[in-house]
Amino acid sequence: MPGNSSRKVYVIPCSGIGKMYGLLSREAVLKTVKELRPDKAATMCLALLVYGDDEARKEINGARCITVDGCPKLCAAKNVEHAGGVVVERVRAVDAFRNHRGVDAGTAAHLTAAGWQIADELAADLAAKVDRWYDAGGEQ
Repeated sequence: MPGNSSRKVYVIPCSGIGKMYGLLSREAVLKTVKELRPDKAATMCLALLVYGDDEARKEINGARCITVDGCPKLCAAKNVEHAGGVVVERVRAVDAFRNHRGVDAGTAAHLTAAGWQIADELAADLAAKVDRWYDAGGEQ
């Protein structure tokens, strides 16, 4: 990995400011990297990559990344790739709703109990993806 000497898998959510799917993405990623897989996963502020922060780009360069986007525009995936990260999985938060059609998950500023349940399910899925890519050691 050119710029990244860590084996950790980066899990990077979209910014999604003002959107419930963005909040859900961020909460699921934070649970994944802080609670479920702190020894295997890390995250980074997408805005640092978007604005070309040299340290952030150096850290992400060549690293295995899982991006979590709130909408079909896939801004996180596109910007991580542009910054030199290797996107091994592209996850869309909206897909986490397949088993929860019609559920009120909350707003851009607040998740409901149902929203937190979906975020927890998404975090568990992300943790499994982290395990797969961490254990592969970049060989997939």
